[in-house]
Amino acid sequence: MSQPEPNIDEVVKSIAEETDTPAETVSRMYADTLADYRHDARVFDYVPLFAAKKVRDKLRQNTHRKH
Repeated sequence: MSQPEPNIDEVVKSIAEETDTPAETVSRMYADTLADYRHDARVFDYVPLFAAKKVRDKLRQNTHRKH
């Protein structure tokens, strides 16, 4: 049984708020990361989850480097 697709707007909003990053930037990063994962994936169930985690982690790293 496959996982339901998460609401992309909610994912983007959540990451944007957590990382203090503009939603446009997060949306672009998420779409690019999701496309990269989907290109190489054989199983797609958790691809949106992995993409969100990668974007969130990357933005958090950038935030920590600025401080």
